Amino acid sequence: MGEGVHIFGVRHHGPGSARSLVRALDELGPDIVLVEGPPDAEGVLELAGHEGMKPPVAMLVYVPEKPRRAVYYPLAAFSPEWQAIRYALRAKVPVRFMDLPQAIQMAEEEGEKKEEAVVPAAERVAPEEAGGAEGVAKAVEARRDPLQFLAEAAGYSDGERWWEHVVEERQESGEVFAAILEAMTALRNSGVAGTPSEAEALRESRREAYMRQTIRAARKEGFARIAVVCGAWHAPVLVPEKMPAAKDDAAVLKGLAKVKVAATWVPWTHGRLTFSSGYGAGVGSPGWYQHLWERGSKSPSPQPSPGLPGEGDRESRRSSIHWMTRVAHLLRGEDLDASSASVIESVRLAETLASMRGRWLPGLAELNEASLAVLCQGNDAPMRLIHRRLIVGEAMGAVPEETPAVPLQQDLLREQKRLRLAAEADERALDLDLRKETDLERSYLLHRLGLLGIAWGAAERVHGKAGTFHEVWRLQWKPEFAVDVIAAAAWGNTVMDAAAAYARDAAEKAGGLPAITTLLEKVLLSNLSDAVEHVMRRVQAISAVASDVTHLMAALPPMAGVMRYGNVRQTDTGMIAHVIDGLVTRICIGLPPATASLNDEAAAAMFGHVMSTNAAVSLLQNPEHLSAWQGVLRQLADQENLHGLVAGRAVRLLLNGGVFSADEAARRMGLALSPGGEPSHAAAWVEGFLKGSGLLLLHDEPLWAVIDRWVSELPGETFTAVLPLLRRTFSTFAPPERRQMGERVRRGRIGQAAQAADAEAIDAARAGAVLPLIRMLLGV
Repeated sequence: MGEGVHIFGVRHHGPGSARSLVRALDELGPDIVLVEGPPDAEGVLELAGHEGMKPPVAMLVYVPEKPRRAVYYPLAAFSPEWQAIRYALRAKVPVRFMDLPQAIQMAEEEGEKKEEAVVPAAERVAPEEAGGAEGVAKAVEARRDPLQFLAEAAGYSDGERWWEHVVEERQESGEVFAAILEAMTALRNSGVAGTPSEAEALRESRREAYMRQTIRAARKEGFARIAVVCGAWHAPVLVPEKMPAAKDDAAVLKGLAKVKVAATWVPWTHGRLTFSSGYGAGVGSPGWYQHLWERGSKSPSPQPSPGLPGEGDRESRRSSIHWMTRVAHLLRGEDLDASSASVIESVRLAETLASMRGRWLPGLAELNEASLAVLCQGNDAPMRLIHRRLIVGEAMGAVPEETPAVPLQQDLLREQKRLRLAAEADERALDLDLRKETDLERSYLLHRLGLLGIAWGAAERVHGKAGTFHEVWRLQWKPEFAVDVIAAAAWGNTVMDAAAAYARDAAEKAGGLPAITTLLEKVLLSNLSDAVEHVMRRVQAISAVASDVTHLMAALPPMAGVMRYGNVRQTDTGMIAHVIDGLVTRICIGLPPATASLNDEAAAAMFGHVMSTNAAVSLLQNPEHLSAWQGVLRQLADQENLHGLVAGRAVRLLLNGGVFSADEAARRMGLALSPGGEPSHAAAWVEGFLKGSGLLLLHDEPLWAVIDRWVSELPGETFTAVLPLLRRTFSTFAPPERRQMGERVRRGRIGQAAQAADAEAIDAARAGAVLPLIRMLLGV
């Protein structure tokens, strides 16, 4: 290679492209390397050479005033752009980005009044212009379409698979870039890509004009050997001999608005490199590509001629063996059989399939088929595990401490290190014992992050006694949380300060009592003492004027939870005790009038409120509260014209609380199911009484007898009308309960039939003959 501009058209993430590019750059020895990427991020390019930078990573370009207006540029070890940057830094030659700056692209989007959104793609498709998710898929597919023509010409049905076989899985560079340039020139000239939208065409013309201007600037500065690394589709229009006049490109770029942006590096994951994650330039198998890069980079020998399996160079053949060994290790780790003999057989099968298809080495398709047939024994379930853990992979990158970060992000990193909570791409369970200081601090951190909208952890419900001092979280760090952290930085420089400031602001904006009490629970669980007083004042102000009983009932459970478990979590609950007293009193006074004249929908909603309030009162374990609540339940049970769903539940709660005996509950059920009553009301009463549990009905004979008699005596038409209601009620019972009820009904019917048969078999004449003797014996 000599002096001049050398165009290297690549796919944005491909091990073959990256390997061929590294060899080509070594051969060329360029004076400067121009890479398709955001010039806005050139200030952080030097960090790519830091020993603490471990791909996959991503450049993040965002608007500081509106952090959620951001764009990611993901890079993996097998990304050609990453290898080009690393080459330039090692060779100590200048490296520059040459794509249209995001400062301009974001200004265009803002001018078009687009919805703010994080766009995780270096080459992205705007959802608003493409017509939603379906439009994005079609637009991306249209961008990939040109390869389909080349693939069909080569006898392939899929363009992506053709590119992988021809470019990504090859072991040598040869004239690959010249061939790519020639192919893309033919495709662009043929017009097979179709006609893009006016907005997309304008954006692409501006991007390519800026790239050409960057090349001209490098030539003007005197660089003799210029390496240009760009997407293969752009390569034909960057050839100097085919460039339009400089003034034409200047006219395209003239007068473009800009916004202020900032850039940094953030860790990325292989999962977020996939096309299925929403990444427009994604690939289907980043874990496999990482394997190809690692194994292929060890094999400098040229690609052999096609032949029988085993005739390829030794190191390349070991790549298949190494992959199958990894598959076997994964399966063994999940207690699945995967012997060494199976690995050998799988490799032989994959090589045979490749030979039959005219390929010199097995690709991912052949290895997957062999894994499915031999190691997985035709079972798809292990293959899904292999796809998730190996083909896609769960690797997560790292960035050095010197990476630019907002103060909040730096504080979060310090807290993660102090509490030994590493950010990991894998989902894992974290069981916290709140009696331990470190676990309690971890709980505070996770609750504070959740308050700020950074959903690193999702809390799971813990039942039983352990629930008073245990929390179970599901942790999984996602790369996009970096933007959430930057956005949350507007509230403060530390996680605690930011969460407290956010809580105070949210308290001022809270629209109702349930919202403010839910916020109070989060604040107390986060141990934000500075914000508690402010939020409490808002709780008192809103509760003082709240008149909707349902709002009062919805506000009680979160406060009861904090009150009950506050001592274990070292939370000061004295300040909310009098608020709870007021809520319980007002609920007990206002509930009877609020339950009058309920329709079915309102009754179902009230049923839920009654259940949650009963649970909250039981949790509080306050005798005065419990007495007042049971008194209002008794009032509901006696209330006329009350919807059967609520009335039945009131009786059931009083029975569970020991206020009503089983006989009293059976008496009230008998009254509700009396023949003179409305069948629909009776069915609703039964649903309210029994919903959620059938054990009481199974073990209480009087209740069973009342319902059995009522159902048995229903006229046919009435039974048909109430059957859906009864079916809905019984569907809430556990399957074993329903089975026992069916068996009990069957046994009862058989017993009655036997009694009836015995009665019919009695001979009245013979029975009457013994009556005189019986009277004499009895002295009657």
